[in-house]
Amino acid sequence: MDITLDLQSIAAQEHALVFPRFDADRAWQLGSHLHELARARSLPIAIDIRTFGQQLFACALEGATPDNADWVRRKSRVVEHFRRSSYAIGLRMQQTGSSLAEKHGLPIGDYAPHGGSFPLTVAGAGVIGSITVSGMPQRADHELVVEALCAQLDADYGQLALAKA
Repeated sequence: MDITLDLQSIAAQEHALVFPRFDADRAWQLGSHLHELARARSLPIAIDIRTFGQQLFACALEGATPDNADWVRRKSRVVEHFRRSSYAIGLRMQQTGSSLAEKHGLPIGDYAPHGGSFPLTVAGAGVIGSITVSGMPQRADHELVVEALCAQLDADYGQLALAKA
């Protein structure tokens, strides 16, 4: 895996995956689609969709654990703080040899810079929340979220997917 290439790809994903508007109905559609993808693939994940301050969709599939719910919380806090994908922030920390605690004073118990949480961006409003998955390796968590967002926004996942590792 090439960190620089992944960071460029994630920036392109964040730029392209923008909603014209986002509300509770859209969160339900997105979460339901993600749930169906995960169920069809027997993925043991937890899913969370939230605007900053309000959870709009949450579920855990067979095999998910309470740890996954905590990872969701910590990953989504990274998106809330930085308005960027948790995977991008984690890769940037890896690239610089630093940690959120060292660089930003953010405790690991509350922030997890690992793949799986992606900013929900609305045109004209900016980042208003996050969609988060936990239960697989971090790159797979990130890609599942991107795949679901592409389907909901009619974007070409083949063009936006991270390069094969």
